[in-house]
Amino acid sequence: MTEQQPLPQKSFDPTTFREKPVSFVRRSGRMTPSQERAWEAHRERYVLDIPHGPAATSVAAGATGDPAAIYGRTAPLVVEVGSGQGHAILHAASTRPDTDFLAVEVFRAGLARTMIRAELADLSNLRLAEVNAPELLEHYLPAGSVDEIWVFFPDPWAKARHRKRRLVSPDFARIAHRALRPGGRLRLATDIEDYAEHMREVLDDADGLARDFPGDWAERFAGRILTAFEQKGIDKGRSIRDLCYRRA
Repeated sequence: MTEQQPLPQKSFDPTTFREKPVSFVRRSGRMTPSQERAWEAHRERYVLDIPHGPAATSVAAGATGDPAAIYGRTAPLVVEVGSGQGHAILHAASTRPDTDFLAVEVFRAGLARTMIRAELADLSNLRLAEVNAPELLEHYLPAGSVDEIWVFFPDPWAKARHRKRRLVSPDFARIAHRALRPGGRLRLATDIEDYAEHMREVLDDADGLARDFPGDWAERFAGRILTAFEQKGIDKGRSIRDLCYRRA
């Protein structure tokens, strides 16, 4: 019997470790050939060229962006955190041409799908960002530059030992407050009751954010179209909970 060789030690680079929650679960999913072609053809028009830090979707130290320069005008700005395939933000951008929209997503296949539909609709008021959303809101965009932040159906991290990874946390509330203009709104929705209660508890306690609804829950945000994902939750008997908070 031969002597077992020791396993090599794992390397650890502290510069790529995030202590703060991120706006995604993992990077995965391959693009189709048509999505790859669209990405190469239209990314210069739609995707912000944001320098990355050590982590794949981080924002490099010192990288900043000016919305007026990005969109070529001064207009209200809406940022969607975790835009997925872009259904909500594409609908909003096509029906509100007087408002600028920024879809933040780390899954390139989802951004590519969004880009294809944006190009077909010739949307000039939509941009995409392939970065971790809290870092974009905290470091890349100027303080007080965002009129609305949307967080629709974030990953609930249902297991108790994983709940510390939830996006909506006291630190995220601080970041949202920093990014929003006075009077700006943070809109949220989920079909997971426990997460809805968690978000409400966190945001009720946040400095500088106030409820923008009477009663226990906000009315359904009229600007959010019904997606297949939301319908699936409804079909399973889940209640869709909306929340809306206003920056003081």
